[in-house]
Amino acid sequence: MSRFISFEGIDGAGKSTHIESLAERLRERGSEVVMTREPGGTPLAEKLREQVLHQPMDALTEALLVFAARRDHIQLVIAPALARGATVLCDRFTDATFAYQGAGRGFDTAVLATLETWVQQGLQPDLTFWFDLPAETAAERRAAARTPDRFEQLDAAFFNRVRSGYEARCRQSPQRFARIDAALPREQVWAQVEAQLEQRGW
Repeated sequence: MSRFISFEGIDGAGKSTHIESLAERLRERGSEVVMTREPGGTPLAEKLREQVLHQPMDALTEALLVFAARRDHIQLVIAPALARGATVLCDRFTDATFAYQGAGRGFDTAVLATLETWVQQGLQPDLTFWFDLPAETAAERRAAARTPDRFEQLDAAFFNRVRSGYEARCRQSPQRFARIDAALPREQVWAQVEAQLEQRGW
């Protein structure tokens, strides 16, 4: 049975580590797993990702590029994988657009909702893991891990707004979201992920 699982959270929350762990767990149980990311996942979407992460632009341009990348990603990767019964694990999806461009940039979420409808045509993840972490803690982790991109250079106030955007999306779709306390040690974070899967019989 196909499943679409997205992983969300501000930069530095540690979600990427747990995508790998979940992929391994599912493959051991015989599932076909497709790991992908947004923006990205196709040659075109990866090119658009580079522009979004490194070129100056306003929030509307960001949103249009992200949704253009998402459309290509859905058509070429996500929809075909789900159609053949695979499990898709996606590092970010549309919740990130509402969090970053909507709450973070202050862009009109009604416009984002319209783009969401046009591009996704009802497609949503079956489950979204939200790795929730205070902005200050995430900043400390990012500083120790890598050179920051255009978003990661932004201040704590921006990431606090992004976090509030995720909170809003979680309230809107509580059945889809699983909030994970990402401030805990890695083993305890993974235990929360496993507990959510077991609750759903996965």
